[in-house]
Amino acid sequence: MAVQNKDLPRFSIVSQSPRFTRLSAVLAGLWLVLALAWVWLFWRGMDTDAAELRAQRDAAVQKLDGFKGSEARLKQELANAKRAEFITRSANTQIQESLAEKDEQIAGLKADLDFYERLVGSGGRRHGLSVHNAEFAPGAGNAWHYTITLTQNINRGGMTSGQMRFAVDGVSGGKLKTLEWPQLLQKPGAPAQAFSFRYFQQIEGDVMLPAGFTPQRVRVSVSGGFGKQEQRFDWTVSRPPATPDL
Repeated sequence: MAVQNKDLPRFSIVSQSPRFTRLSAVLAGLWLVLALAWVWLFWRGMDTDAAELRAQRDAAVQKLDGFKGSEARLKQELANAKRAEFITRSANTQIQESLAEKDEQIAGLKADLDFYERLVGSGGRRHGLSVHNAEFAPGAGNAWHYTITLTQNINRGGMTSGQMRFAVDGVSGGKLKTLEWPQLLQKPGAPAQAFSFRYFQQIEGDVMLPAGFTPQRVRVSVSGGFGKQEQRFDWTVSRPPATPDL
């Protein structure tokens, strides 16, 4: 077992050579220079990347503004196109309605011309009292305004007089039903409507149809010194212009 000398100190100072000290200082300085160079390069790289990112961000903002402007222009162009299409469609609809109205007026005038020619024309066929047509126009509630046109040209210059009444055939509650003249006027024992004319006359008035009644046909009866006759017509809804009696 080794015996420690108690007289020897526990720590001892060893002197280093001056050459080793200078080498350590040089190495420390070199390490510091490298560290500073690395930090400088790192910050420079970060500044460069930030500048590039800012440039890319500015370019993206410009593109976005351009897209927003294009979108706004396209939306405005679309709105203008829709407005123009609406105006064009409305104009076309109005023109078509106007043409249809004019065609209807022309057809009505032609029918009136044929009607007058047949009555007073030299080449027209002679006939006695006849019911030319029966037309109805809706009124308030269940009221209907009727126009019955009577004609004759066999007794030119003379007066034709008599009485007119009509009945309406239709459906109510799924069953056939006939409304007679007093029921239509809602007056029990109502007298027939008188007429007197030379060539033609339009007899007008108002009748009432019960709720739920669907008219289908009209049976017009005329009577007088010429006898009695009845003619049937389909229920026709229209608004014919008033024509003066002749």
